[in-house]
Amino acid sequence: MSELQTPSPLLPGASSLSPKGGWFSDFQFHPGGLTVHKTGTKIRLDATLIGECLNWFGYHVIVRARSWWLMATRAPGPAIWFVPDKPRPWYLIWAAMAWSGCRMARAPEAADACFRFEDATWGLRAAPTHERAFNFGCLDVSKSHVAAVFEAVFGYPLAIDPETFVGPAVEKGELNGVHDGRVITCPHPRTPGKTYQKLVDTAVGPYIHDLRTPCVGGKPVVVWIKRKPAENRFSIHNLAVTRAAPEDIYSPEELELIARFAARMGLDWGGLDILRDQPSGRIYIVDVNKTDVGPVIALSLADKLRSTQALSLALLELLKGKTRKALR
Repeated sequence: MSELQTPSPLLPGASSLSPKGGWFSDFQFHPGGLTVHKTGTKIRLDATLIGECLNWFGYHVIVRARSWWLMATRAPGPAIWFVPDKPRPWYLIWAAMAWSGCRMARAPEAADACFRFEDATWGLRAAPTHERAFNFGCLDVSKSHVAAVFEAVFGYPLAIDPETFVGPAVEKGELNGVHDGRVITCPHPRTPGKTYQKLVDTAVGPYIHDLRTPCVGGKPVVVWIKRKPAENRFSIHNLAVTRAAPEDIYSPEELELIARFAARMGLDWGGLDILRDQPSGRIYIVDVNKTDVGPVIALSLADKLRSTQALSLALLELLKGKTRKALR
């Protein structure tokens, strides 16, 4: 979907009503799993997922305890108004806010900044409620739009035509967070609702490597190097994850291109899924998540907390330095 098109709010993945009630109201539970109301993503409930939830809860307790300590010992931090939804505790921005002492504003007029926050592939344009406004320009994170913006900024393509391309490629849905990708052999007939991309060779030794890159103010803050077997490249589960500084992973030229890409996407806060093609050395941005969850479960607790610290500092800098005039 191009920038000039406006999706119907009734389409899957389009913006819809805000979630109400407690945490569990975000999900529909059914035998063997659950479905995320906002995105339609289906998640299988198994021992691995339960273990990851318990892992996350230990991290969450520490972050919440620090938040309570800051509330008791320091003056209130900046207040942020979120529309149309408020982030739940499993979203990364919630953790960064809690760690830095930021607060959820009770009303737009009481806020020091406002964020456009909706866990949907396509959003509807809305006017910010504050001069410091973030992610209001990030309205389309569909896979085809991400690929189009990537090619415009980086100068080489990610998207392919499956009916003329020859060789292995990736077929995936347009929607955010569905993890429905699969490797196909082209030429291959095009399926409605699917997008087609180059198969990026990220193998280092026996595993493939994904570079999850949270960005604040358009700049990478930390990189989580995710390792998994090639046969599970589209899985949400990782064998191991390590933390790295962006400058240790990307060249100065790549960091500049990533910042340009984020600006073209209208992304002030969010996570990028970046792949480095080992034969060519080139990087490819294959996914944009403006409502990223995290930190990645398989990170050590120490690296989760270090990452949260870095993101919280970057969030405070963003709140101090960015105004609505800078939005693209």
